[in-house]
Amino acid sequence: MIKGNISSIETMGLVDGPGIRFVVFMQGCRLRCKYCHNPETWNIGKGSLQLTPQELLEKIKKYKSYFGSDGGVTFSGGEPLLQPQFLLETLKLCKAAGIHTCLDTAGVGLGEYQEILQYVDLVILDIKAVEDEEYLDLVGLDNSTYLKFLSDCQKLNKKMWLRQVIVPNINDDEKHILKLQQFVSKLKNIEKIELLPYKTIGKHKYNELKLKYRLEGTPEMDEAKCKKLERILKK
Repeated sequence: MIKGNISSIETMGLVDGPGIRFVVFMQGCRLRCKYCHNPETWNIGKGSLQLTPQELLEKIKKYKSYFGSDGGVTFSGGEPLLQPQFLLETLKLCKAAGIHTCLDTAGVGLGEYQEILQYVDLVILDIKAVEDEEYLDLVGLDNSTYLKFLSDCQKLNKKMWLRQVIVPNINDDEKHILKLQQFVSKLKNIEKIELLPYKTIGKHKYNELKLKYRLEGTPEMDEAKCKKLERILKK
């Protein structure tokens, strides 16, 4: 029987999709983003919970009365697409139960997502970087898999939210925002775009896991400046 490796669950999430969300943070990630604040999710086999799709559905259904017309379940991570069979079966159960589904992803999984997307109502895509070299430097992989995922979402006319983390001295200038603006202007079905200010909230985890923190000395992103850049982006 398929079981999913889950890092944690948030039962009343307010920032991971529309309305009130039941957020499932899944284990496993191929990327090593410089600003990652959840390094404990990198290893796919180190989750705190192991659940079958039906077991997870039963937990989700307990909160269905809070979802209203906008809320639902969001699969985040880590990277949910690294557990495609579990994700697909759980999505099918959620849709059969009339629950709105959202996939919060960087688009870099195992390549088995065509059927998964059929059961996803909204894709929240993390735009790491627009240019090839910047993407590679930021996450440690080339952007071919992510770009194919984005292209496939476009072909399937998936509703999308886009997000990008803004980090001081990496992408916090108007030049980067205008590149992002040009990139996004070619896309369709984009319902929302957000710039997220870089935080050091997960830094302590690196010490606990004996991992090097690659942005040592980088200050948190000024939220007012981030909002200003977001206004430029949305013009």
